[in-house]
Order: sequence, then structure tokens, then C-alpha cells
Amino acid sequence: GEVIAASTLGLTAQCHQLGEPPSLGTIVRTSDDDIDIYGVVCDASTNSIDPGRQFVALGGEEETEEDIHRSHPELNQLLRTVFDVLIVAHGTNGTTRPYLPPRPARIHSLVHEASTNQILELTSPAEFLHTVLNSSTPTRDDALAACLRLASPLHKDEQRFLVNTGKQLARLLAGDTQRLAIILRQLGG
Repeated sequence: GEVIAASTLGLTAQCHQLGEPPSLGTIVRTSDDDIDIYGVVCDASTNSIDPGRQFVALGGEEETEEDIHRSHPELNQLLRTVFDVLIVAHGTNGTTRPYLPPRPARIHSLVHEASTNQILELTSPAEFLHTVLNSSTPTRDDALAACLRLASPLHKDEQRFLVNTGKQLARLLAGDTQRLAIILRQLGG
């Protein structure tokens, strides 16, 4: 994707391919010369490039979604897929810091899925949990659980990673056991 809106708390990126955002919870990275900014995908949508235009169903005569797009090639110019990212860390000089960056990502910077090594560094230990849990993003808990589910198979001892992360969550959410239980249930499935 490509950054189209940014703050130190988050960013919005537009996908280069319609309908193909990263999965909820994916850890992504964008770079700005001397700083790498990491975040967790917390939402995605496909909508009109014109906020005042509502779309109507076009598939009455068509058999498949591909047929609709083939019959209406203009859809690729009228629609866009965007995804929102909750910023959780940044890196400078080869060191990753599990807190917000000093400045937002630049508009038009490219957004890529973080590498396995970057994901392991961010999630060992998962110090960014506090940032996600305390954000005002409505999907924060779902995005966090999805992120941890995606990251866990990358760890040598997946079960140990999940147990340690569960303990961190229990400390951070000691006063909100219902929320903790929901996140832990989502981690299991």
C-alpha cells in the first residue's frame, strides 16, 4: 500500500490492488529515510473514491464477481481499498523501540508487510501490547488477537510465546477480566 493519511498514532494506506488489503492484525512497516515505523492493521475497507457517490448492485446479468468487473472495467477507477494501521513501534539506527515514533510517516511512503525477523523482534517480548490496549481504535482487541495469532507460528516455541503473552495481557488488564477473557478466547481460535 501507499500512505494517504498519517499521524504519530496511525496511518491510512491505499492498496495498489483493489480488494487486496493485508489481513487484520498484520504487522506492517513503512520507512522514512532514518526511521522505520511499525504498526498493526486494524481495519480495511473498499469504498468509492467519491464520498458522495453510492454504488448499486451491477451483477443482475453476471454469473461471477469477475464477470462484473470485466463488464465494468471503470470500477477499478471508481473504487479504492484502504487499510488503517495502529502505530506500535519505530526503529532507528538498527534499534526497535516499542513506542510511538517522533513524527508521522510521510504521505506516499510505501507500506510493506514486516519481515519475519522484524515481527519476531517486535513480539519478543510483546512490549507494544500496552500501546494497542490503550488506543482508542474500536477494533484494537480484535486486531491485537489477530496479530498475536499471526505472529505465534513464527516463534520457535509457539506455546511458550502464547503463554508469556497471555501473562503480559493478564498484568495489563488486571482490572478488566472480561476484556482479558475475550482476547484470550480469540487467541485460541
